[in-house]
Amino acid sequence: MPKDALRRVLRHPSPAGRVAAYVVVWLVVSLLVGLAIFLSSSRTLVVASHDAVLRPDLGGHVVVHTGPVLPDFRMSTGHTLGVDIRLGKTEARSTDELVQRYAYIASQPDGQIAKVEDALSDMAWDAALRGAVVGLLPILVWLLLGRDRRRQLGAEVFGPKGALAGLLVVFLVLMMWEPWTSAESAVEADHPWMSLADFVGPDVPLPDEAKGIEVRGDVTTEQTRRLITSAVAKYESSKSWYRTAADAARKLRLRQPEHGDTVVLFVSDRHDNIGMDEVARALGDAAGATVAFDGGDDTSAGKSWEAFSLDSVTQAFDGLDRYGVAGNHDHGPFVSSYLDDHGWTMMDGQVISGPAGTTMLGVDDPRSSGLGAWRDETGLSFTEVGHRLADAACDSPVRVTTILVHDADLADEALARGCADLVLAGHLHVQEGPTRVVGSNGEIGYSYTTGTAGGAAYAIAIGGKPRRDAEISLVTYHDGRPVGIQPVTLRTTGEFDVADYIPLHLSEPQAVRDAPPPLIPEQ
Repeated sequence: MPKDALRRVLRHPSPAGRVAAYVVVWLVVSLLVGLAIFLSSSRTLVVASHDAVLRPDLGGHVVVHTGPVLPDFRMSTGHTLGVDIRLGKTEARSTDELVQRYAYIASQPDGQIAKVEDALSDMAWDAALRGAVVGLLPILVWLLLGRDRRRQLGAEVFGPKGALAGLLVVFLVLMMWEPWTSAESAVEADHPWMSLADFVGPDVPLPDEAKGIEVRGDVTTEQTRRLITSAVAKYESSKSWYRTAADAARKLRLRQPEHGDTVVLFVSDRHDNIGMDEVARALGDAAGATVAFDGGDDTSAGKSWEAFSLDSVTQAFDGLDRYGVAGNHDHGPFVSSYLDDHGWTMMDGQVISGPAGTTMLGVDDPRSSGLGAWRDETGLSFTEVGHRLADAACDSPVRVTTILVHDADLADEALARGCADLVLAGHLHVQEGPTRVVGSNGEIGYSYTTGTAGGAAYAIAIGGKPRRDAEISLVTYHDGRPVGIQPVTLRTTGEFDVADYIPLHLSEPQAVRDAPPPLIPEQ
């Protein structure tokens, strides 16, 4: 193309050329501004039982700052993007307890990894949206000024006004940068990164997944070295025990669903034992489960630092339809609201449509939050909530298939009045039932209490293996009604006890009983 023709094209581009130029400018500005916003952003959330601040960077590492006592850790992400995680306050009675907790959480990290990834993804989308909006500004300003005003301003760029504007920009940059202010050298800068193997010494064998971890800390602190060594041992034993159990669970001979069956994976009383989540999911997959019920007591005290337990069970049961209630140890509203925000359907005292054509009713344990099933009332007693639950079941225009509660006693009245097919609960840490109940209206229902899925002997079950036998139950539904239960117990020895499938013999549906008898043809 001749030079004169090229100049004409540049001075008077076609409409398509102008649009393309605007798009290129928008993309470049959006990308640069979005990246700057993303790298300068932060997010506060609970990670590994700590209040934590996440900041993305381009360092290519996940860096965890644990505080003034324990060393910092980092590990390569395998690409340019990295994240800086600075841990804050937590609840632990001693440094040793805190380090052991790290080991148990690290042995089942999927929930925490997913949480950090989700936070970074949200931050990236937020930055991209802001960058896209900011990228429109220069184009809008360009169009609003018009050709004549742009020429006028261009002529003034090299004049006194342009020089004054340039000085103003430099002044503003210097005010924000403050190069005359020198920061003191950070203490952590005096401690170089070293491999975890060098930190703990040659006598401590490391698992393969820990060999890429680097540590920054004072290696002369013998007590810190002993704590880390102990945590490595706990990590390895915990990971190995539950991994072996999950592998064995996948090979169990469990009842398989027949045509039209829906299998529910039912857990309760996990009490922070995230190790059992992988085992429970393996059992559910082996039995063909597509739904998960949670009977509560996922935590020991319902505190925000226990979000790691809720993250774990949410991640482990990903892909299943999930329903739950809070237990008496899930004190306060945190557990219910957190699970509700993360994809669980939390029962609130109302009859709802459940999986596979069922109807469900449930409520948080009134001893957890002080709230009954009816949110505008506080201070309802256990007995009063039981009355309300029975009224809700009996007043329902359709029969309630399942009542999900933490303590089966809460639904005793509903069963006694014959208003539900099945009550599912936990709380006792041992199995009870299924117990057949004939209601005052002649309807048949069952009450079933599953054992502790976390193998909990006390309110908290974090540990290298379950403190007592752990139980997961598989509940089968057919044509919208419960038809059987199969309990599976993991012994503290690591062996499984698969109980026989227990059929439930319910009353015929009302529609069948009300149907006229079939006509008998005349002979």
